[in-house]
Amino acid sequence: MKFLYCLIAIGALLFPITPNATNLAPIDSAGVQVQPLQQNGITYLSGGIGEDEAHAIGQAQGYNLHMTFAIGVENKYIPDVDVTVQNASGQTLLTLDDAGPLVYVQLPPGKYTVVATRNGEARHDTAQVGSGAPRSLVFHWNGDE
Repeated sequence: MKFLYCLIAIGALLFPITPNATNLAPIDSAGVQVQPLQQNGITYLSGGIGEDEAHAIGQAQGYNLHMTFAIGVENKYIPDVDVTVQNASGQTLLTLDDAGPLVYVQLPPGKYTVVATRNGEARHDTAQVGSGAPRSLVFHWNGDE
């Protein structure tokens, strides 16, 4: 019997039980308010304020353009960005005000120009999207909030 207790004690030391396994905890879907929206036939998600909402958007499937907006040296997520997505012909397909910090968009395959503007300071990038892996764009601004 003492041998069994020794094995249990050794097992507890080698494989401790951690009571706070927050990374494995399920999303609290009751607190998540992110719903797919549409504009000009383009479906998108915008949000990510709070861990549950960011996790919910991060798990969303079917969006081939992922955008993240951040500021400062700490890369703090920011939710107050104006976003414009244009196709290769220059036609504006999506215009969002106060978007983010995460925006996921479902676009037809093609090349797109994205302009993200915060406090009058614009950032431009292009994205070639298709049916494969999503294209991720990160827009970053220096300074404080």
